[in-house]
Amino acid sequence: MSITPETQVREIACAQPSSVRVFEKAGIDYCCGGARKLSDVCAANNLPLDELLQRLAQAEAEAQTLKNGEDWSLKPLWVLMKHIVEKHHAYVRENDVRLQALIEKVLSRHGDTTPDLAEIRQKFAELRTDMAHHMMKEEQVLFPYIERMEKAVFAGQSVPPAFFGTVRNPVQAMMNDHDGAGDLVKQIRQLTNGYAVPEGACPTYQAMLRGLEEFERDLHQHVHLENNILFPRAVRMEQEGR
Repeated sequence: MSITPETQVREIACAQPSSVRVFEKAGIDYCCGGARKLSDVCAANNLPLDELLQRLAQAEAEAQTLKNGEDWSLKPLWVLMKHIVEKHHAYVRENDVRLQALIEKVLSRHGDTTPDLAEIRQKFAELRTDMAHHMMKEEQVLFPYIERMEKAVFAGQSVPPAFFGTVRNPVQAMMNDHDGAGDLVKQIRQLTNGYAVPEGACPTYQAMLRGLEEFERDLHQHVHLENNILFPRAVRMEQEGR
């Protein structure tokens, strides 16, 4: 695609999967805040536009050479949802308990000298609870309905009725959940000074910070796939299939 200063960040992330790592490294929100123009994002992050454009072009060239990245905009929705559950939902379930335990351990050792650790524990515990409820609603309600809808459309049948009326309703609820989760990880990032390792930090402290940063990165990728690809496609499919 042709990227200009007016191009929205989420459009770039959708069209060029290679751009996601560039945005991650630059601290640019391409999921919940993905509707912003590239020029506005650069201004807000004090990043030269030409430099970011060069990074994006280089990442795409490397991706084309290595043939990296899936174009999820072309995959069936059920394949995309399966990927989300098996990669991102599974990641949360495999790492949230481990990270909470690391936070507790670091807090017990460094809480007296680092008071922000208590708030980090509270914010991450809230994030865990919110994500557990969110993933359950997707796996038990929204994703099964989207899969039924897709099968019906592929078979030339009408979109099946749903108790929630239109798919836009649960989609909006899930996007609201994403905003809440995004706010929590932003607060955790601020409390950790951008996951900066304090001088003399023990290995456990360092592991906690690396884990929290990785958790945020996975959440951004997770939300991007849903907000920018899955949900818009599901809404369009419902409209076209009625």
